[in-house]
Order: sequence, then C-alpha cells, then structure tokens
Amino acid sequence: MIKKATPVLLLLAVTACSTPIERRQVNGNDDYTNVQVSPLLTIPAGLSEPNYSKEYDIPKVAAQVANSPVGKQLDIRPPLQVLPMAEGTHVEEGSDNIKVVIESIDNDVNLKQEIFADVIGYLNKNNINIRNQDTTTGVIETDWIKSTEVMDSSLWGADKEYILRQRYKFTVDVKPHGRSGDLKIDLVEHEESFDEEIQDILLTSDDKRRYTIDMLNNAIAYVSVNREKALREARIKRSLGIKLSLVRPTEEQGAYWLADAKYDNTWDRLRVVLPELGFEIVDMDKSKGLYYVTLDDSGGFWSSIWGDKDLNLEKGNYRIMIEEGNEPDNTKILFKHVDDEPIADEAIIEVYDKISELMEEDRKVR
Repeated sequence: MIKKATPVLLLLAVTACSTPIERRQVNGNDDYTNVQVSPLLTIPAGLSEPNYSKEYDIPKVAAQVANSPVGKQLDIRPPLQVLPMAEGTHVEEGSDNIKVVIESIDNDVNLKQEIFADVIGYLNKNNINIRNQDTTTGVIETDWIKSTEVMDSSLWGADKEYILRQRYKFTVDVKPHGRSGDLKIDLVEHEESFDEEIQDILLTSDDKRRYTIDMLNNAIAYVSVNREKALREARIKRSLGIKLSLVRPTEEQGAYWLADAKYDNTWDRLRVVLPELGFEIVDMDKSKGLYYVTLDDSGGFWSSIWGDKDLNLEKGNYRIMIEEGNEPDNTKILFKHVDDEPIADEAIIEVYDKISELMEEDRKVR
C-alpha cells in the first residue's frame, strides 16, 4: 500500500538523513586524527645538519589529554546550563548527576511533600509513568520515557525510526530542620535503537549530565510555576484584613487585643499598621514578638483622629508584644510602656477603635 505524502514530507525524507548521533559530530572528515609525523631531512654524508627553528614545535600534551575524545567521538554540541528558575533554588553539580537546592518559602508547608508532589505532578502532566515512588526515602523512579524520530520515510513500507528510551530517578532529600532540601536526578537506564536495531552507545559523564540537566530544567520549571502561584496566593491572603477583638480587663490580666490570625500574619500586618497609627518603629525582634515604638507628637496626631477629645496616651516610648493565643489561629497583642509596665486600660480601649479599623482593612496586592 502506497502512503500519501505531501511535497513537504518528500523534502523532509530527502533532507532528514542524519541520525541524532551524527548531529553531535563535527561535519566533514576527521583525517586529522590519523596525522603522520614527517621524518626530518636526510643529510648526505659530508654535509652539516642545518639548524631547525623551534618556533612552530607543538608542545607535548599531558597524559590525561591522550584519552580525550577526538574526531567523531567529540561532542560539538554546546553545553546545557541548569536553570534554577523557581523561587528559593540554586544549583549544586556533581560528576554524573545534578542537584538543585530548594529552600522553604512557607513555614506552614511541608517542604518534602511539596517537592515530592511537584515532581509527581510534572511527570503526570507529561504522561510519564512512574515505576516506583517512596515518600519515606524520597525516591521517584520513572518508567521508560520514549521519544521517536523518523529518519527515513518510505512511501511503500515502514518508516525507519530512531528511538531513544530512558529511565530517570529523582531523589528528594530534606534537612531535619525542614527549611531546606535538595532535588537530585540520575539517569538510570538508557537505550537507543535505529530501525529496530539496538545501537551500541557508551555514555560519558558529559552525556549523562546533558540528559539529566534537560530533564531537571523541565521539572524545575514546573516547580517554578507552582511556587509563583503559591506566593501570589500567600500575598493575597496577607492582604486580607485581620479581625481584631478587644479583650476587656479582668482581675488576672489587663485589657489587650486579640487578632484572628496566625502569629506571622499578625506580625506582618502590625509592621504596616503601626506607622499608620503614628508610631515610629525603633526596633523589633520577631523571635521574641517585640516591637519597640515611640510616639513623638501625640497631641497633633491624636487630634487629627479624634478632634478635641482628651486621650490617656501620651508621647513617649512603648513596646508592643505579640504572642500566640489559646487557639491555633489567634494571636494576642499586648500594649505596654517601654519598661514593661502596663498601660492604663482606658488608653488601650481608646486606641483599639483606630487600630482595629486599620487591621481589618483589605490591602491591594502588589
């Protein structure tokens, strides 16, 4: 049965005659690899040997250079570069494998599960079957990944195809503290065939690096997209208002504010709100939950908010302390003098009206 073919396909059938192996080789011949050294001039008896110039002498090469590929064995393709495009990533390269170090961008997300899920998501998206996966060891092994290229298209018979089959192993390793880890990739099996005949291919370290870099770049690009999406969702979440409640004083404790948000979100929002309230942030320590602030012109500032109303808060230095509340998503905000002495409950209640308004206000996402 004769196949249908367009002029374009006929042209490709004529021009596409080089195999992937030939494309990595230099064009033309490699006669230079068999160069012969010409002997010196033969000097007849009775004549003096001339002085030879050493200007064009080729120096002897080191012993290891003798084993370097030459001629058709030399791969002329430009090297591939690892592209750690995802947020919080950088590269560490080994001899036969490539490792990308990945930092955590969200303390609430398990880094190992994030990387593991991204690798599996990338493989599924590209219809790459998984032969083995183990979350405990962090290992994901692919099944055979097959790519086919028609090298000789025949109108009357079967096409001659060049088939590349490979299997890869991804290894996810996260440090015990959970804030950083790495993703490593290895080429575990490789097979090439032309017209159903297996090719005898001996992969060098450079060959393995080229294949693993190409596969790893694709996987990291997928991670990058997911991380960018997660970062934007986090920015949107942080931009949303935080409900603030006033906890009235009791016999055991004075008045304080209770934020309906986690510690980190409350800390970040206070960093924006405090200057808007007229407080200058002098120093801060997130690990201790402390903001050291000062109010230099209480009269002018407070008058702009409440008019002529007399307030119980005077200019001076203060400290604002935050600590986790009784519930997982609650955070206490304590307002005190700089020497840790309590502020009058009346002042805390008065300031609450304005600070709650700013805390609960939705902000634009940039």
